[in-house]
Amino acid sequence: MSALLVTGGAGFIGCNFVHYWMANHPDDCVVVLDALTYAGSRDNLSELSALENFHFVHGNILDTELVESLLRRYGIDILVNFAAESHVDRSISGPDAFIETNVLGTHSLLKAARSVWLEGAGREHRFHHVSTDEVYGSLESDDAPFAESHQYQPNSPYSASKAASDHLVRAYHHTYGLQVTTSNCSNNYGPYHYPEKLIPLAIARLLTGKTVSVYGDGENIRDWLFVEDHARAIDAVLQRGRLGEVYNIGGNMELSNLALLNILCEELDKLIEGSEAYRLKFPQSMVAQGRQSIGQLEFIVDRPGHDRRYAIDATKAMTEIGYKPRFDFQAGIRLTLKWYLERESWWLSRLDAGA
Repeated sequence: MSALLVTGGAGFIGCNFVHYWMANHPDDCVVVLDALTYAGSRDNLSELSALENFHFVHGNILDTELVESLLRRYGIDILVNFAAESHVDRSISGPDAFIETNVLGTHSLLKAARSVWLEGAGREHRFHHVSTDEVYGSLESDDAPFAESHQYQPNSPYSASKAASDHLVRAYHHTYGLQVTTSNCSNNYGPYHYPEKLIPLAIARLLTGKTVSVYGDGENIRDWLFVEDHARAIDAVLQRGRLGEVYNIGGNMELSNLALLNILCEELDKLIEGSEAYRLKFPQSMVAQGRQSIGQLEFIVDRPGHDRRYAIDATKAMTEIGYKPRFDFQAGIRLTLKWYLERESWWLSRLDAGA
């Protein structure tokens, strides 16, 4: 039996990981530490609040003393760090928060872990750091996908801050012997995704009859990973990953933004066309008015520093830890759409808050 501290566990990927872990490791103790910034909410974990082995702490990873106290109080032996500012557009307009949380916050966690886990006789532990494929920079259409050996070439304040945090984690392993692993994932999607990112924002705007903005020519390519597959991959890294190693986690699903939105619109139209309840619930949607959602796409000027293509080579994770995504994009986006169709109040309140 393990005791986990999950930082950023009230956010999108973090809360999905917590739900996954509690379902698959029901005897483990899970402590969530989250600052509850705009993208995190205790509501995302409300179904777990009655469990005796689940604990929520409202606090900031920059508070090193708090982190140390939690590691000691609950006998934590696994720390999984999801806590991060992650929206590229926000990092362009306000980079300071990204440096504070992603760089200084990660360093705070590392200092706490070193103090508690390595002082004295020490103890077995794992510090797992969740990062992004954006640290590798951008690929051309004919370039090989990112492998773990790819040079770091971050192009936005967000990706630069994550790259710095990755280097700190590596340094604490090689310098102090902290037992670490890192995973660099591709673009996640799924339930609880805050409606500022492409997929949840598109869903929210389509259902409310608003246009969906497409940057540039819409041909920027990303690899898409269903968030449950990401949680499963981290589990595999914790169980079978080698200390000090980095594992790239992808969905084996490269799509341009325009191709993604075409699929999303088609699947959304099918679901609403097949349900009178949905047509009544979302009268502003195009399909409820007898038209196609694809007509709501609107091309706008590209954003600064917009990387052209990301692609993940997950061979190492597949061969070393047995990772393989279970969901292709078609299946994952259907599950995602159904979740948003059934939880209008969840995303509408966040959309109204300025997403």
